[in-house]
Formats: sequence, structure tokens, C-alpha cells
Amino acid sequence: MHIFITGASGFVGGGIAKALTRTHVVRAMSRSEHSDNSLREMGLTPIRSALGEVHPKHLSGCDVLIHCAAHVSQWGTRKQFWTVNVQGTEQLLQAARQAGISRFIYIGTEAAVFHGQARREIDETYPYSLRTPFLYSESKAAAERLVLAANAPGFATLSIRPRFVWGPGDRTILPALRKVVEAKRFAWIDDGQARTSTTHIANVVQAVSLALEHGRGGQVYFVTDDSTTTIREFVTALLQTQGVTPPNRSLPGWLARTLAYLVESAWRLLGRTTEPPLTRFGVALISRECTIRTDKIRGELHYMPVITREKGLEQLRMKP
Repeated sequence: MHIFITGASGFVGGGIAKALTRTHVVRAMSRSEHSDNSLREMGLTPIRSALGEVHPKHLSGCDVLIHCAAHVSQWGTRKQFWTVNVQGTEQLLQAARQAGISRFIYIGTEAAVFHGQARREIDETYPYSLRTPFLYSESKAAAERLVLAANAPGFATLSIRPRFVWGPGDRTILPALRKVVEAKRFAWIDDGQARTSTTHIANVVQAVSLALEHGRGGQVYFVTDDSTTTIREFVTALLQTQGVTPPNRSLPGWLARTLAYLVESAWRLLGRTTEPPLTRFGVALISRECTIRTDKIRGELHYMPVITREKGLEQLRMKP
């Protein structure tokens, strides 16, 4: 297949793109010369473009478009989130249709149905939130709706939703956790007892690989490692792969959420644009249960995890 991918310079997009180059011809959106060089080293053909500016000629001859690029942040303006996540997706859908792309795979997120609540054993029938205080959640949900609504004969559009993506190449979650622990600013929330599903990057890649030819247009598919754990158990194991042990101190959830609200309010009052040290979104994500069922992707795409959480952690472990 000939595939066009956005977000290949990131963790998830890069993992998907690198894997697909073994059996497919892959072009990747690139916004700079530095990105061009990095993508070529991965075996990809860089196409200089940006979200909102992808021309059908950039996609000419491609069969599938995989859309991974997004504004992923706990903080930002509505314009930042909407321009990239919603308007960028809308323009990409238009370009893909005009170029004759037959399948559009959107990398969504379980955060699309999150407004701060616990989500226990949810599946794809779980509804979008009517209102959410989180711009990331709101914009990703709006973009996903556009993707699903664009489904049409000859143009299958679907969304793959992983939860808590981790593994080799992660430049966000694990490095950030390690930095906070080493700076002695780490604390659990409610002792880290909230249960969670996770998704190793290799399992995300497997889901997307299956979606290249399988999966119904207009549908959403959750993907996970297929077993649940607690935030404390998983984060402790993740940090220990780097030789770091988190402290035992903990804050009650109600207090952490109140502090996050006050910190955000102060940031806005002061007009600061940098991300606050504590955000409502970040606190809510790790203090509320999020466990997910994967019956649908197993039944329709014949998905099976290619790596267990235990094996993935072992692979991350630093060698002496």
C-alpha cells in the first residue's frame, strides 16, 4: 500500500510509521528541514506541508491516510486546540477525498469522552460528553465527529482510540514523570489507586495495521493492552525501568483538584502562556478510573495484543 501519515515526528505517529515502512510505501507530513532528515532516516518520504495546508497533490497515489498529528497538551488557548485538532482535521479530510484516498484512519483518544468523571469498563457505545472543561478532550471529540461523519462509499473513515500510550520512543510521559520525581515534586493522588487501562505502542501499531484493510467506516475502536492495573502499580513499574523509585507521599483527590483549579486561575490572571505545574486535566486523568473493553476491535479487526504489559516493561528496563 501507499500510505500518507501525519505526526510521524511524534511518539505515536513515529512508531506507526516506522513499523509500516517494512511492508508499505510511506510518505509523511514534514514541516521543516530537520524533520525531513529525521523522517528519511526512518525510511519515510517527507512531504513538506502542515495541517490546514495539505494539498491533494501531496496525497496523490496514496491508498490510506493515517492522521496522528494533534495539539497534545494540558494547557493552551481554544484557538491553538481548534486550529490544529479540528480545522486541521477538517482540511485534511477534504484533501483526502479530493485525492481519491480510500481509507482515512484517525488516531483518537479515550479523552474524547472525558469531562472529569470515572469511566469504568466502557466501550464504544459510551457517549461523548455534552460539556467538558478540557480543551484537548473537546477538540479531539469534535475532530473525531468530523472524521466519522465524513464516511462515504469509497471513502471509509474510522477512529482508533488508545489509552495511556507508552513504550520505547516515549518522549513525554516517562521523561516527565522521572523529572518530577527527581525534582522531589512528585505525589500520588488518592494513593494512586485509580484503575487504568494502558496501550503499549506496539499494540497501537498492531491495531492500525489491522485497520488498513479491516474495520467498518464510520466506527470507533478502542485498543488497549487488554488488562487493567492501578496508576500506582503501573507508574511505579514504569519508573523502575529507569532505576527511579517514586516516593510514598499522596494527596487526597479533592485537594489535588482544588489546587489545580487555583493554580490555573492564577496562571490566567497573570497572563502566563507556559503550562502550569498543576492542571485540572492532568490531575483528573490520574485520579479517575479509566478501564476499557476491547470486544469490538477483537471481534471486527481480529485484534490481539502483540506484547503484554510485563514484557513491555522488561524491554524498557535499563541494562546494568
